[in-house]
Amino acid sequence: MTLHDLRHFCASGLVAAGCDAVTVQRALGHAKATTTLNTYAHLWPSAEDRTRQAAGKLFSAAFGNCSDGPATAQEASHPL
Repeated sequence: MTLHDLRHFCASGLVAAGCDAVTVQRALGHAKATTTLNTYAHLWPSAEDRTRQAAGKLFSAAFGNCSDGPATAQEASHPL
């Protein structure tokens, strides 16, 4: 493991924790947020990801867990 690997690990953890691009930029010392986004943009959730998560929370709040059986592998990897 190198210091560069640790830097990527740190950036990935910040993104996973919900930090915005400017916060990650400052933590890494990048001069511009575009540098951060060019490297790590794929780690931030997309609008579709956020929409699915919001819909899942809405339905869970309204109906609770309505599962009629065990989750499939796809459902387990992409829970609502």
